[in-house]
Amino acid sequence: MQLEIVPLQDTELSEAWRICNLAFGTFLNVPDPSKTFGDRDLLSPRFRSGCAELLAARAGGRLIGSVVATRWGSFGFFGPLTVLPEYWDQGIAKSLLEETVRVFERWGVRHSGLFTFPHSAKHIGLYQKFGYWPQYLTAIMKKTPQPGGDCELYSGSKAAEHAARELTDAISPGLDLTAEIRAASGTVLVQTRGILDAFAVCHTGPGSEGGSGVCYVKFGAARSGEAFEKLLDACEAFAAQRGAVIEAGVNLARVDAYRRMRARGYRTVTQGVAMQRPHDPGFNRTDVYVIDDWR
Repeated sequence: MQLEIVPLQDTELSEAWRICNLAFGTFLNVPDPSKTFGDRDLLSPRFRSGCAELLAARAGGRLIGSVVATRWGSFGFFGPLTVLPEYWDQGIAKSLLEETVRVFERWGVRHSGLFTFPHSAKHIGLYQKFGYWPQYLTAIMKKTPQPGGDCELYSGSKAAEHAARELTDAISPGLDLTAEIRAASGTVLVQTRGILDAFAVCHTGPGSEGGSGVCYVKFGAARSGEAFEKLLDACEAFAAQRGAVIEAGVNLARVDAYRRMRARGYRTVTQGVAMQRPHDPGFNRTDVYVIDDWR
């Protein structure tokens, strides 16, 4: 088999997403694998975001798999990484991952990570070969918000972008969500007397990373537990205004953040294990109030 790993072209996005649905659906035994993710899309929005690099695996010129590497300043993560089921166990994922690691090295990130199935020795074993180590579980949680409430949204302000960078840099040096903020369906801001206390990058609507009826909080950060509560209030108001259910991930190493979400009625619908390279906490710490899941 003549395999090549090259940048994914925009003309290949539809086929790459079809393969993603088929691969995940086959692994998870979904009745109709072609509809695994419904009308959400994790590839096209990232292709356009300005903070991701998409790689394609081609065999004899045919697209058979892909991976997304995303950069948040000094931190990077990859996923989804998928291969057509008929090509499983032939080293395709390993080849994609080899090139992904080269991308992270070229970017010069301090840490990189991924989210994978905690019950799959096969997946965890592959990633360990590249220096990724399984750590705490990440809970994907959902809540149906009550109507009411209000929220402030990012409107292109450079001052808000700068304030968000300062907030994330205090959590993990160099962590930067600027490109995600600009690319989101809506970025929620929590400010007190002109000081940014928290923000959340949200995606909702057909073709987005959330899909219809879901407000996917891809990333959120707050300075304190009190600010985190206000951020959840704002996210719930944003979701309610759009008639959407909230979907948000939190790493269980962030103990207080997880407990606060549980106390507000968020319930875990699935979970994965976070793996990091090198093997240290990064920003998965007890003192951190961050929402994300690295899918």
